Amino acid sequence: MRLLVVGANGLLGSNVVRVGQQRGWKVSGTYHSTRPAFDIPLTQFDLRDCDLFDDILTEHNPDVVVNCAAMTDVDGCETNPEQANILNGDAPGGLAAHCDANDVKFVHISTDYVFDGTERDPYSVSADTNPIQMYGKSKLVGEQAVTEETMDALVARFSFVWGIHRSSGDLTGFPAWVRGRLLSGEDVPLFTDQWVTPTRAGQAAETLLELIEHDATDLFHIACSSCVTPYQFGEVIADHVGSSEELLIEGSMDDVERDATRPPYSCLDVQNVESELDRAQPTLREDVETVWNALH
Repeated sequence: MRLLVVGANGLLGSNVVRVGQQRGWKVSGTYHSTRPAFDIPLTQFDLRDCDLFDDILTEHNPDVVVNCAAMTDVDGCETNPEQANILNGDAPGGLAAHCDANDVKFVHISTDYVFDGTERDPYSVSADTNPIQMYGKSKLVGEQAVTEETMDALVARFSFVWGIHRSSGDLTGFPAWVRGRLLSGEDVPLFTDQWVTPTRAGQAAETLLELIEHDATDLFHIACSSCVTPYQFGEVIADHVGSSEELLIEGSMDDVERDATRPPYSCLDVQNVESELDRAQPTLREDVETVWNALH
């Protein structure tokens, strides 16, 4: 299998590269500005230059493209909606169109922020979307553009992505911040009124490539099976750090002033991917234990 990872230097992209290599696939990638430390063919590429993607397909000749590149700064999307729409909305459709024309399978990554957070049960893949900030709106436009350009696309929504960046080897995302504050003895303010199903990047990469091997198409939710608050996530991290939970401070989303509104509840129902692969998605504790074992 020849795999091209668009956005190979991101947290998710670096994990897709690593899992592809572990499977013995021929892996290549693109990066935007910083070249990742992978011994694979790499091409610098800007999502705004979608017209050039045909040349990249010719250069790398992939069987499948996984698009991990996006504008993921939620507040940045709110203050720069034009760029968000180009990178998250228009570009995925352009990439999908090139792949469709070249008979290349296309895999696209989306987000739980396509939902408004008014529900209190995990969102299924068939749940109505209603994004409440520019990030979610632009990502939903991207989903729709991809499915309009190719009938056989695989679209996966993630939630609260975290994990080990496989180019640097560093823990990245929310747990890295919590661990750092705990180890330095600082208080850790954490929301108790936001609910998410955290997605470990390594597990998500493994699941994506399994779905590719199954020739799966359509929409899937990939996340852990635990619907938790950031405070509860912090409690799991404190257990593994061996730190006192007294440093964890209960907080509210209203305590922080941000440009973009976040949905208070965006847990994802993962039953469809579990059914497709005939295996359970991990719990949050299982994911954290996997990462801590890898770090120590």
